[in-house]
Amino acid sequence: MAQRPLIGLNCDLKGASQGTPSFCYLAAGYFDSIANAGGIPVLVPPTSDPDMLEQLLDRLDGFVLVGGADLDPRNDGYMLHSSVKPMEPRREEFDRRLAQEIANRKMSLMAIGVGLQLINVIQGGNLFYHLPIDMPSAIPHRDPHDINHRHSLVVESDSILGRVYGEGEIRVTSRHHMAIDRLADCFRVTGRCQDGVIEGIESIDPDWFVFGCQFHPESPAASALDIRIFEEFVEGVAAKSGSLQLAGS
Repeated sequence: MAQRPLIGLNCDLKGASQGTPSFCYLAAGYFDSIANAGGIPVLVPPTSDPDMLEQLLDRLDGFVLVGGADLDPRNDGYMLHSSVKPMEPRREEFDRRLAQEIANRKMSLMAIGVGLQLINVIQGGNLFYHLPIDMPSAIPHRDPHDINHRHSLVVESDSILGRVYGEGEIRVTSRHHMAIDRLADCFRVTGRCQDGVIEGIESIDPDWFVFGCQFHPESPAASALDIRIFEEFVEGVAAKSGSLQLAGS
């Protein structure tokens, strides 16, 4: 039987309230997409034990940093704007340690939504915290009444996203109000909305297989090409880790 790569996914966290205990959860689109692409999804809850995290990462072949609520600007020395809805502090604290450890290891990584924003911050970049204020000319990148809101963007043909989507304009599912401002030096832009907002990045380091998308290919409104991006990731992880291939085999 072919050895399927183990792909970690961080989880969202809802804090305890009114007698309801805190709990972890994850949209099914993330782990279904990894499983359908030939990987084995491994859900990773936020832990405060660094040894546990290191031992877990030792056993994984790659990781997906998933989307979620907003990063708290105060953790990077900025003021909290009223438009920012921070994620649970326990999740953000863990995600930051997780992203730093992934970067230290040069572990194969796919970063989605706030996951893309986080890896950019961890590597020295920064963010726009509210596009309607920071980029008034930007098109709407989310619709509070439509979780499957879509807009167009243009991908670079000589990139991972370009291999998946081809050259030219594509349409993607978008639901963000924060975005990359200054890109970390270790990345390059591989997808950009026509208004200038960065929607795709990848590493310039040939020894680090990592790419990110601000949009949501795991969405229920995903296209066949959106699903293909997970196959590209799992296949890349398998090649990097020496796992046997995979989906369709």
